[in-house]
Amino acid sequence: MRRIPVAMTIAGSDSGGGAGIEADLKTFSVMGVHGTVALTAITAQNTVGVFAVQDVDLSIVEKQIDVVLEDIGVDAAKTGMLHRSEVLMLVARKVREYGFPLVVDPVMVAKSGARLLKPEAEESLKKILLPVATVVTPNIFEAEVLSGVKISTLTDMQAAARKIAELGPRAVVVKGGHLEKNGRAVDVVYTGGEFHELHGIRIETKNTHGTGCSFSAAIAAGLAKGRSIMEALEEAKKFIQVAIEHGLNIGRGHGPVNPSAWMEVDAEKYRVLENLSKAVRLLESSRTAKLVPEVGSNIAMALPKPYAKTVGDVAGIPGRLFKLGDRVLAFRGPEFGASSHVARIVLKVMEYDEEWRAAMNIKYSSEIVEACKSLGFTVSFFDRREEPEEVKAREGESLPWGVGKAVEKAGRIPDVIYDLGDIGKEPMVRILGRNAVEVATKALMISSKLGD
Repeated sequence: MRRIPVAMTIAGSDSGGGAGIEADLKTFSVMGVHGTVALTAITAQNTVGVFAVQDVDLSIVEKQIDVVLEDIGVDAAKTGMLHRSEVLMLVARKVREYGFPLVVDPVMVAKSGARLLKPEAEESLKKILLPVATVVTPNIFEAEVLSGVKISTLTDMQAAARKIAELGPRAVVVKGGHLEKNGRAVDVVYTGGEFHELHGIRIETKNTHGTGCSFSAAIAAGLAKGRSIMEALEEAKKFIQVAIEHGLNIGRGHGPVNPSAWMEVDAEKYRVLENLSKAVRLLESSRTAKLVPEVGSNIAMALPKPYAKTVGDVAGIPGRLFKLGDRVLAFRGPEFGASSHVARIVLKVMEYDEEWRAAMNIKYSSEIVEACKSLGFTVSFFDRREEPEEVKAREGESLPWGVGKAVEKAGRIPDVIYDLGDIGKEPMVRILGRNAVEVATKALMISSKLGD
């Protein structure tokens, strides 16, 4: 049997679950390695701040490392909150004893301002731990402390990285998240005497708690899987982008990043595409051409919250559904971003109830509306003549406005929303549902009722 890679986090615990060993273990899991722990401190903290710290006895920290290494083994490790010189010295000794690659996240101060590394331990970090590190990942403020270089530009980041490298680590990553550069987050890497840059899109969010922990844990996971330093860094950069983009809006302060998004987004995309494909097969197998308007029909389904944010997070049918005799046909399989109008409807509906994630447009007729009512569907409508001029002037705002009006009229999410059109706008009926199969099933019921 293939042995699963093993990574260890030597760090403190975050009672709020957003940083520390909690963030590290989530990251290890989604990155495909088994996570082990040597707990260094217990903290009482939440998204607002750190309220208490209790150090774990040094002998217990050492015993945790030894028993794991002797039985399970460790392919790479990372440090987080070490807090005091004695633990820094212990970790350095264990790296020399066992020889595992080590990623050092030089945790000094929490976002709330609480010190997570005693001032007297900073010299131990520089002189004892960094010389045995494989990678060290300071943010700008930490890099200034470690290097003595004031950082305000990329050139300063390079100078700081080179200075920190003189302390002994094989690679230095100066993270640029706090340095504004044309809307991008750029990290400077110095390894093997060469500079590299890791580029990412700057995401404006307050939910960044645990960013450093998760990033360094992702690097350790890559090293544990046998990646080169640069391969591990590049994958970790992509990982943390996704984790920040889908950060969790919980608590009153800085919400945590979401390591699970790395795996969950792809899994949810698969489920959405599978559901849409099944819905299309249902529609193609029945005589539903009578429902298709002149502009064609589309059926769309969104990722669940918190992942559904833009039309790119909603899958639809490229080229729409068209008539072929008395049946409909999809020329291609479903894709994300293939819908625009129907996607905006879905996203608006999800603002009222995130469980309702799918919609389909069909043609309008009074017979179709009456069929929907006779089937017991909740039916609502909006009048385009009531649309404010400022809404009309904004591209893509008309349908969300109309959906909002229809939901307000119904007092709930209706099964069907219709409008009678306007100048240049074809009258239309939209079927709503919790998923694409449910929407397709409603469409078949309407078609069957019209046949009756």
